[in-house]
Amino acid sequence: MFGLGRSEKEDRWENFEKEAFPHVPDLFRIAIWLVRDRAEAEDLLQETLSQALKSFHRYEQGTNIRAWMTKIMYHVNGKRLRKLGRLRLVEDKEELIAETIAFEPSIDQHLTDKEILTAIKQVPEKFREIVLLADVEEFSYKEIAEMMRVPIGTVMSRLHRGRKLFRLELASIARQYGIFPAERREAEQR
Repeated sequence: MFGLGRSEKEDRWENFEKEAFPHVPDLFRIAIWLVRDRAEAEDLLQETLSQALKSFHRYEQGTNIRAWMTKIMYHVNGKRLRKLGRLRLVEDKEELIAETIAFEPSIDQHLTDKEILTAIKQVPEKFREIVLLADVEEFSYKEIAEMMRVPIGTVMSRLHRGRKLFRLELASIARQYGIFPAERREAEQR
């Protein structure tokens, strides 16, 4: 009986396929948010999967493969941006603005998905990205810090500010429809 032995490469591919492929839709969603273009997102996902397969021997079984592959995606995207010459340093004006914004209370739950997406798109990208990774993708602070190559404290402060800005955007949309937080309604009725 010949041909029964499996190569190490075949075993690695099978393990990669079992571990990684269930997370492809999540990775594609992250790629879309990163590059804002379906074709570029597909390319980014393909390159991420290729790099993940090449590095799969370094992956520790039983750890969070989605976080591991997302970290690879951020690295691949960073390399892509540097290669394209689009990576530029800018001042941190959004953080200064976010620090001066007054607290806005929670709003009622009458908004549509489209309105929520419109509101999140209004939040500056560096805050929006962390809010999405934490609240939608449910990554830990540590995982986000590793992916974005920033300190955990930066993740925490940007998440706090991003949530606050998102809340303000949602409140603004809600006010357009006459939806006000309960505390405000009571104050206006007095």
